[in-house]
Amino acid sequence: MLRGLRRFAPGLELLAPAQPAAFGATGRVGTLRFMLRCPLQIGLAYDLLGSAPAGPPDADVEYEPIETVEALEGAIRLAGHVPVRIGSPRELLAALGRGTLPKLDAAWNIAEGWGTRNREAWAPILLEMAGIPALGSDALALSTSLDKAWTLDRVGAAGVPVGRYVCAESAGSLAGLALPGPFPLFVKPRWEGTAKGITPGSRVEDVVALAREVERIVRDYRQPALIEPFLPGAEYTVCVIGNAPPRALPVLQRALEAESGIGLHALERHAPSGGFAHVLPGALAPALEAELRALAVRAFRALACRDFARADFRLDAAGRPRFLELNPLPTFARDGSFAVLAEILGRSLEDLLAELLALGLARLGLA
Repeated sequence: MLRGLRRFAPGLELLAPAQPAAFGATGRVGTLRFMLRCPLQIGLAYDLLGSAPAGPPDADVEYEPIETVEALEGAIRLAGHVPVRIGSPRELLAALGRGTLPKLDAAWNIAEGWGTRNREAWAPILLEMAGIPALGSDALALSTSLDKAWTLDRVGAAGVPVGRYVCAESAGSLAGLALPGPFPLFVKPRWEGTAKGITPGSRVEDVVALAREVERIVRDYRQPALIEPFLPGAEYTVCVIGNAPPRALPVLQRALEAESGIGLHALERHAPSGGFAHVLPGALAPALEAELRALAVRAFRALACRDFARADFRLDAAGRPRFLELNPLPTFARDGSFAVLAEILGRSLEDLLAELLALGLARLGLA
């Protein structure tokens, strides 16, 4: 059963389950059981806001505030273990080279890296080479899922409904390109996440605007532009956790900017004084929520994700869900999806993160 809508972080709403205690069978019980075991040294790899090299205005949009690192540290302590700050992938590389990396039993990676299609794999590869077990998805799953074209191909082959797309290497290449549908179209970088590269102009209504956006993506982000039909319906995000089997958490609906219909979360850095007007189209009926949760788990499995991820969907003109992308490095910030779910369910963020830790350590045989 569902009960009324509650509004939380900008752009997020949730239809809350009537019985929060049913969520997360390994929640507090798992945390308590974990505290009875010998403490483990858990490293934390991360990139902090403000530390990105020079680049486009949203160069560090995927990086985390120090408060996220502190929340993870709180979760590790809650589980009875010892957090150890590693820092960025470059700091991890330097510590390994010097031989100064502390002894670690496992590591929790939320580092995004910089610049390349394989940037999210930097920390996992270094940890793998050092023989340190890591929570979360491995390097191959991270690189595959960051490339939106590869992700759509793989997830679509697994039976998850996806939209058509094409990639453009330059504005000049559009002349010989068969577009994926009629206007309006949507243009974004091929291998970025967290709405990086998306602006109010990413929805394009004609060929002139399309060429402008492709040129901007290629110039500013040094990668191809992915072009897809703009889906007019409601937008949802689904967090998936665990491994055997993975399970989807309650579905969050994202608010849309009223004029463009682009997800409000994607335009946060472009908001005018006073913010954007927003809308929440449609309703999250039980059948739709069940379908979204099942599709999210299928996408999670198709990309061989581990421990946690977040899948995004949007409804087409007929009200059918279409997969957009999956992020195996979701934010654990205090205004992010996992924090919203924790608040709705009457749990602290640290308690929910301790559950994710327990699930990951169990997969690694360290529980």
